Amino acid sequence: MIGLNGTSRLLKALADETRMRILHLLSQEELSGTDLMEILNMGQSRVSTHLSLLKEVGVVVDRRAGRRSFYSISPGRAASLWADVQNENDGSPEFATDLAGLEALRQRKRSETRAYFDRVAASFGDELLPGRTWEGLARALLLLAPHARYLDLGIGDGLLTLMLAEVAQSVTAVDLSPEMLTQLAARAKARGITNIETVEGDIEDLPLPDASHDVVVCSQALHHAGAPLACLREAHRILVPGGRLLVIDLLAHTEEWVREKLQHRHLGFTEQALSEFIHEAGFPEPTVSRAARDPQPPHLMTLVAMTTKTR
Repeated sequence: MIGLNGTSRLLKALADETRMRILHLLSQEELSGTDLMEILNMGQSRVSTHLSLLKEVGVVVDRRAGRRSFYSISPGRAASLWADVQNENDGSPEFATDLAGLEALRQRKRSETRAYFDRVAASFGDELLPGRTWEGLARALLLLAPHARYLDLGIGDGLLTLMLAEVAQSVTAVDLSPEMLTQLAARAKARGITNIETVEGDIEDLPLPDASHDVVVCSQALHHAGAPLACLREAHRILVPGGRLLVIDLLAHTEEWVREKLQHRHLGFTEQALSEFIHEAGFPEPTVSRAARDPQPPHLMTLVAMTTKTR
């Protein structure tokens, strides 16, 4: 129970015109002390005094965000009493004036945000921004991917395999290197991921049954294949009708050093060559596009190709 003394203090708090105006604004949305100063055209000490009293009687609560405090109406008996007061005075000219001030504040904030993005638009892609990572983007986009049976050909560091496992019914990870598969299995176990099956094998001759998967992903693996067409034919064999193929690989380049240092057998593929390989493997004509240019020298370009098995 609030008690007679508490009720008396609450009623006194609500009896002030400025405090009623503050409560009316806070019933619209959460605001900072600076926001209230701007809308009400009042000094900091005056606004702070009123907010302190309203907090003391339990009508208002605050939260810290960095160096600023934001205020809102507190749920409970005091708020119910304020709601009755507000309803009786909803059409008052003071409240109408304050709402106009609140809308002006919103417009100013929108204008400042728009001006910032207009100012940095030309260089925005070069900015180092918090939370802006390709892994984060990939994880977000994977949430749109179907809950299905995936086949990951040539797993590399296993990062994509682990991300696929988060949305997949199951993932079959195929690689020629048993050590790569062992490392992947250890990382999956550490994360509590149980829907990955590792298979040691050649991506040009897969030890898997026909029509056993819904999606085949071949990410940066085709340039390691002795016969890329054979790999793509195996992908076609493994997919169910209506299954999808995703190929991510390098655009044709002239960096010969990758053959010895990185075991690349092909210096990427032109859009036409990749499209012809996929079509010859039995797929309809794929969509092939340039996805991204590596920001580090030698600035290799990534190609992405997508198609669906129709027969």
